[in-house]
Amino acid sequence: MVGTKETRLVVLRGNSASGKSSVAAGLRARFGRGLALVGQDNLRRIVLRERDRPGAANIGLIDLTARYALDAGFHVVVEGILYADHYGEMLAQLRADHRGPTHGYYLDVPFAETLTRHATKPQASEYGESELRDWYRPLDLLPGCIETVIGADSSLQETVDRIMRDTGLTDLPALE
Repeated sequence: MVGTKETRLVVLRGNSASGKSSVAAGLRARFGRGLALVGQDNLRRIVLRERDRPGAANIGLIDLTARYALDAGFHVVVEGILYADHYGEMLAQLRADHRGPTHGYYLDVPFAETLTRHATKPQASEYGESELRDWYRPLDLLPGCIETVIGADSSLQETVDRIMRDTGLTDLPALE
């Protein structure tokens, strides 16, 4: 078992450029200290510099990092593309082991909108339409209907507000 009855675990998934990192940053800005961001891109691309593939080391590192933060009393947002077939088993076990409430969200953005949003990202020149098309998986939901799908029509502010309310983070104090 991991975390406490009070800790919140939020899993935020979606395709590239769907707004996951922006939503996670918005949640932290709104909540304050005591909310840990466990970003797939940071752990996989920056810390390990590894490709996204089944059984890769980053899957365990994401799991360990989330568990450590939960056990330390932090609320945790795990965010990333987190393909269901690569990360589903780890996420299911993390969800089952978490003592507190766990909430899953999938940001569903059509491919055309993905291209538009990608063009505004700082790393837009690092990869383009061809790579985005290869990575894109429409509605790559985890089994068991455990994710709330949020469409592209939900603004960043609306999405952050919704997740804060749904998870109860609006009613919890930040750490000093």
